[in-house]
Amino acid sequence: MTAEFGHFALILAFAVALVQSVVPLVGAQKRWSDWMAMAGPAAGMQFALIALSFAALTRAFVTSDFSVALVARHSNSLKPMLYKVSGVWGNHEGSMLLWVLVLALFGALVALFGRELAPGLKARMLSVQAMIGAAFLGFVLFTSNPFERLARPPVDGADLNPLLQDPGLAFHPPFLYLGYVGLSTAFSFAVAALIEGRVDAAWARWVRPWVLLAWITLTIGIALGSYWAYYELGWGGWWFWDPVENASFMPWLIAAALLHCVVVVEKRNALKNWTILLAILAFSLSLIGTFIVRSGLLTSVHSFASDPTRGMFILLILFAAIGGSLSLYAWRGPQMRSGGVFAPISREGALILNNLFLTVACGVVFIGTLWPLVLEMATGEKISVGAPFFDQAFTPMMVLLILVLPVGAMLPWKRGDLRKVMPKLYLALGLSLAVMAAVFAMQVGRAPLAPVGLAMATWLILGAFTDLAERVRLGRIPARDSLRRLGNLPRSDWGKAIAHMGFGLTVMGIAAVSAWEAEDIRLAKPGDVIELSGYEVAFDRVEQVKGPNWTASRGFFTLSQNGREIAELTTDKRFYPVAQMPTTEAAIDSTLMRDVYITLGDQQAGTGEWAVRSYVKPLAAWIWLGSLIMAAGGLFSVADRRYRVGAAVRKRKPAGAVPAE
Repeated sequence: MTAEFGHFALILAFAVALVQSVVPLVGAQKRWSDWMAMAGPAAGMQFALIALSFAALTRAFVTSDFSVALVARHSNSLKPMLYKVSGVWGNHEGSMLLWVLVLALFGALVALFGRELAPGLKARMLSVQAMIGAAFLGFVLFTSNPFERLARPPVDGADLNPLLQDPGLAFHPPFLYLGYVGLSTAFSFAVAALIEGRVDAAWARWVRPWVLLAWITLTIGIALGSYWAYYELGWGGWWFWDPVENASFMPWLIAAALLHCVVVVEKRNALKNWTILLAILAFSLSLIGTFIVRSGLLTSVHSFASDPTRGMFILLILFAAIGGSLSLYAWRGPQMRSGGVFAPISREGALILNNLFLTVACGVVFIGTLWPLVLEMATGEKISVGAPFFDQAFTPMMVLLILVLPVGAMLPWKRGDLRKVMPKLYLALGLSLAVMAAVFAMQVGRAPLAPVGLAMATWLILGAFTDLAERVRLGRIPARDSLRRLGNLPRSDWGKAIAHMGFGLTVMGIAAVSAWEAEDIRLAKPGDVIELSGYEVAFDRVEQVKGPNWTASRGFFTLSQNGREIAELTTDKRFYPVAQMPTTEAAIDSTLMRDVYITLGDQQAGTGEWAVRSYVKPLAAWIWLGSLIMAAGGLFSVADRRYRVGAAVRKRKPAGAVPAE
């Protein structure tokens, strides 16, 4: 009965979402306080019902209830418990249930922490959030029922995709969903503001923490997915410009632009129209990503489903959400008049440049991802847009963004003077150029990517340090007073500096890996020694091993440098009998300065030799370390007391609000 209970809870959640999407909206329009007040309890009830449904599906997976069709298709009794749990969202139906759970969670959190929100704005926001929830709950119930029963259950299940049986993939989807589904709050606040016809500093303070939370979790989710691809797929890369990778990266870029832009609304009452548009676009790109993953139009290792019916249903939701919100924006947007006037050289001007580079970069990714599909539909011609296009079109936007960030962060609001700001950055600029010159000298005859990339990363990091130093007047007042000022800085200022430093570390890791990676691909047999970039990789032996639901050929290698043994490494070539699928488990010896990466391929018939890939990747760990530091910067910002609960305003009824008769 557990599955039926979960299905019934989902139906009730759908009914609650329908009521929540209508009643508070009507109440806000009619100024009926009791109708508006029901939005909060309804949001909490909707979340509780979906959570019960999700718990029921989780129980079916944990107990290996193969009478549930989804469990039979995506689980197996031999599978470790972690992957039984992660199997809940390692498929289309379960992942969509997680999608609506996260959506309802954010609605419930706004209801819980938004007690000081103006009743009209809160009612409209939660109503829009419920409309999205109702659409996707309908999608789950009518096309993707996770609780469908089998009349004749199998003795055992078909197992989860072996590529997904990994700790990184167990945690990657929840963080990713918290990120790009979490952007629904910004979307709902934007649509509510358009309906209400007002955007002000209080609105911006309410929106900012929710965008920050979504951006933080999306950053962590993308980093986890990148690291999983790095060590699990066995190809040695950390980013492939895969369509589904791009589907999560595009909302991240727009969310980053939105974070910077909402500050202008809060501080200067400017750029209101643009901020509203970014909030709409951020979640719209999340919806487009959902469509890409589940429509079957684009092929990817990450894709969940290829059912055209499901794709058409999501396409209808996408058209309704994006088309409706943009139509509302076209109608009400011109009424959002900005009050702040500023000079081109100012903090506002720098943030506009920041937004320009981020949105153009997102546009490049969008075109590169969808252009093959558009061309095939229009002409029947099939093309592939790969890394060369993205590298050449995307990289210049990031270069310009990096050049502007340290300067823009130090410009004053309203009107600035570069002649006053640049001297403060001369030391950072000089040290960055010195790094570039030193790296050029050390790598004579090699590509310029590393020197330029490391110089730009240094510029970002030192620029962030310089901004903090100027704020505490380091060197101009006693050190004790500077430390006191440093401790009293708002956490949002700390968060900005930490996030920019993390971005710099990621850029440094990307530049070093891209320019200095050493690679060796060969056929080798036990006893061979591979010389690679100053290291010796000794191929010791291969053993056959058995796991809980797989068998493997395990290669043993010894890593040495200058005759000194550094590490013993093992890499698996696994085979999952139930799924009839092989996977590669890389051996990685990782330090802050480099990764040594080894994978074992197939054995060659007749020779006894094995395909062995070996890499040395300088500063590879900095790519993910920088991402985590960026996320930590976001956490510092969201912990700022000004943004924990949004704008602290006196709770009051809107003028003329009365109970409905």
